[in-house]
Amino acid sequence: MLPAVPPAAPPVLPVFLLRKLAAVAAALPRGGAAPFKAITKRSISCLEDARALKNEIIIMRLNSLSNSNTPPSEPDETLTLDRNSPISVAPDYTSLISDQILAIILSNLTKLQQISSCLVCKRWLRIGGGLLKSLRLLDWDFLDSGRLALRFPNLVDVDIVQACLISPRNSGICFSNKFVSIHVNSFISNNGFIWKPDFLSTRLVDRGVQILAQGCPNLQRLVLLGASKNGLVSIANECLALQELELCSCTDLDLKGLAGFRNLQILKLIGSVNALYDSVISDIGLTILAQVCPRLLKLELVGCEGSYDGIKAIGQCCQMLEELTLCDHKLEGGWLAALSYCTNLKTLKFQSCKFIDPNPGPNEHLGSCPTLEELHLERCQLRDKQGLGALFLVCKAVRELVFEDCWGLDNISFSAASICRRVTSLSLEGCSLLTMDGFDPVVLSWKELKRLKVVSCNNIKDSAMSAELATLFSVLKEFKWRPDSRSIMSSGLEGTGVWQKGGRSFKI
Repeated sequence: MLPAVPPAAPPVLPVFLLRKLAAVAAALPRGGAAPFKAITKRSISCLEDARALKNEIIIMRLNSLSNSNTPPSEPDETLTLDRNSPISVAPDYTSLISDQILAIILSNLTKLQQISSCLVCKRWLRIGGGLLKSLRLLDWDFLDSGRLALRFPNLVDVDIVQACLISPRNSGICFSNKFVSIHVNSFISNNGFIWKPDFLSTRLVDRGVQILAQGCPNLQRLVLLGASKNGLVSIANECLALQELELCSCTDLDLKGLAGFRNLQILKLIGSVNALYDSVISDIGLTILAQVCPRLLKLELVGCEGSYDGIKAIGQCCQMLEELTLCDHKLEGGWLAALSYCTNLKTLKFQSCKFIDPNPGPNEHLGSCPTLEELHLERCQLRDKQGLGALFLVCKAVRELVFEDCWGLDNISFSAASICRRVTSLSLEGCSLLTMDGFDPVVLSWKELKRLKVVSCNNIKDSAMSAELATLFSVLKEFKWRPDSRSIMSSGLEGTGVWQKGGRSFKI
């Protein structure tokens, strides 16, 4: 005869969850508690949540303190073994907490704690998966098998680029740039490159994209690599709320699939990435893009080719476009004049560009952007003084100028910015060729300047500062001056009232 087995103790909750329950219970009102109310899906007030959670915590405490071994009045059959078995399993008192309240509790945990809580049981795994909103996919089989949508049904932001690359996972060599990080092997090809990755076939990508669209119809942001027109059409038909899309390694004709996106507002188009893949986006693709996406607000073109015609089509069709970013562009000469067709453009950004416009043409044909407010030049080569001067002429109405880690910005190049008479904010960072001789006259010509930031510009010396420039510094609203680590501005600001008791305060 089998010996009697004592009843198992109730399951022990994680310490961090017990602390969270105790903190929530302590914050609840101590007055008369209202009877428990069922939670509807339409609207749940904070007061009803608090009262319901308090009553359920009280029930859990009473049951845990009771000496009776009898199960609750409505036991969960899934929590017990066979009735004829001598071994019994204690009931899970957390089942008294509704899914809505448990989701609220888990949402207040840190990401690491949420991962740990998903290991408690299948119910917590399901609820915790529903809380995840953003995901970067690493394993393609997880998507292709349909497990992604079942595990995380409420995703709104998904990036599948990493999973579309076929790379050795046990390699210790990692190839990384600002777009993607992948593991590579040690094979060295004849052209000197370590390795060029392989991609999933277009057929597999389109099938996975269709599975993703059907399982996660509430997507708002999506990053794709290698999807064709058919894949884009399937997303447009299922994900009606999609607002932001990033496309990598696509062709001109693939962009026809964007026609079905009704609410698309932000688009990033990556034509080619050095040492990773080479896909051509030309004037044909830019024209198709302009015709099928007339409601774009932000557009970013990375490694794209094209010319005056493509940019002109974007300006004429995308009349709501407010922000345009060009990264490592390969546009032909003369494209700069097409910016005048972007009549609502407010922000223009250049990133990692080797040139602005090799042949901008006569100044009288350039036109201008009257609504432009911000011009950003980041990690660009500005040795072409003709192209940079033409850019300032087109952007002469700009209010904010930003130069960050630009090569070739010397006194002559910077002097061309004096044509922008309405500048109210200037940011210079990492421009080591610029000296005080070129900085002083341009800044003094901007009568409306209110904000100034100068960081890591080693050739701008305090000793060469004029009295007029020091006076201008004393009336700025925002001011950050750190051209080099030794700069203290002691001589340039003498007699201006700065750093004296009751004087102005600046961030140095």
